[in-house]
Amino acid sequence: MKNLTDHISKSPIGIFDSGLGGLSICKEIIELLPNESIIYLADSANAPYGEKSAEEILQLSIKNTELLLALNCKLIVVACNTATTNAISILRERFNVPFIGVEPAIKPAALQTKTGTVGVLATEGTLKSELFLSTSEQFRNSLDLIEIKGDNLVRLIEAGNIEMTAPLLVKYLLPMIDAGVDYIVLGCTHYPFLTPLIKDIIPDNIVVIDSGKAVAKQIQVMLNSENISSNYSCIGAKVFYTNKDLQIFESFIKNIDIQAKQVLFKRF
Repeated sequence: MKNLTDHISKSPIGIFDSGLGGLSICKEIIELLPNESIIYLADSANAPYGEKSAEEILQLSIKNTELLLALNCKLIVVACNTATTNAISILRERFNVPFIGVEPAIKPAALQTKTGTVGVLATEGTLKSELFLSTSEQFRNSLDLIEIKGDNLVRLIEAGNIEMTAPLLVKYLLPMIDAGVDYIVLGCTHYPFLTPLIKDIIPDNIVVIDSGKAVAKQIQVMLNSENISSNYSCIGAKVFYTNKDLQIFESFIKNIDIQAKQVLFKRF
């Protein structure tokens, strides 16, 4: 049993997203768990997931999981809010591997808000999902949630056109500002790349919150509880796969401070 545990502990963490967005989660994982090896799968050819049907999202999530398991991953991070809210329960039933998902950080915002009004910027797929609806329902009696669908933001980020999102952000954020929010929850892992632009638009008293650090801590707890934490004494290897534009993908990764003994970029 010890030999099996040692073998698994040396295996990589698998991360998948509809594209580049999950790199915001990956960054937090690398900072907290530098000795873990990571395989990141960017399904950019099928982005954005937020505009697809629940069945399409599920089938893409199954495909991504199968690819990561074929690469011997010990734990799967569904680094996509839309995929988490639409597919993770079925993935857990279907595959014998631990899964960690990403949900909009409504709870911490609800616990910290002073105005009782919180904004949520997310994709249509997340806002319409059963998991999001059940989570948000827990707070509706005590919280006024201003839910805004971030149409076309993911497409522009995936194309490397972050500055072009500014006019859309003004359109989406103004209703939240007018409603008196003091927290804005970024309900898509792509959106943290827009945080500097968002902060240029909103008043200083509004806090922008995402799930990245919380997800990384949850992974750490899961690895320890399953006894599959890396036993490497050195920094783990990082491998990044994409099925679309490798140049745009690499340019985003350059913004992440990756310390690794090996960093590889591949197409799938």
